[in-house]
Amino acid sequence: MGEFGRAQGLHGEVRLKSFTADPQGITGYGPLTTADGRALTVTEVRPAPGSAPDMLIARVQGVTGRTAAEALNRLAIYVPRARLGTPEDTDEVFTTDLIGATAVDAAGAVVATVVAVPNYGGGDLLELRPAAGGATALLPFTKAFVPTLDLPARRITVDLPEDFFEPPGPKPAEDPG
Repeated sequence: MGEFGRAQGLHGEVRLKSFTADPQGITGYGPLTTADGRALTVTEVRPAPGSAPDMLIARVQGVTGRTAAEALNRLAIYVPRARLGTPEDTDEVFTTDLIGATAVDAAGAVVATVVAVPNYGGGDLLELRPAAGGATALLPFTKAFVPTLDLPARRITVDLPEDFFEPPGPKPAEDPG
């Protein structure tokens, strides 16, 4: 749902990057959990200075000083999947529903498993672990590369470039002759 950043001021406020569709709507999800199982409630948010609409200044229940706010830095917060319901739009998916899905090619052959859905600012990517083993690779999560989703079956169809899982290496030398 989000990730805390550095402390903001002296009175327990902390920067929060919200991953929700409406960034300020993060307060409406009730208690959020951390990876280590703690429950945190974001009680109040306001836009952070700057132009990033997903960056907020937050107050967290029980966090009243700078030291406590600093302890939240780089801490991701989550909501249990059951509380999310279903997406409203047919083209909308929850990234958690993609993780663990089997990726198949157009013929139905299993080629990979989705292990993560990172977004480094240019759009969502699928991190795929090849069925044959080896290093993962990133695929843009677009209709061109992922034409079909069957989330109830935990299966997606992917259109991978021929050398998608091949490790990068030196380009072959051109024949001088």
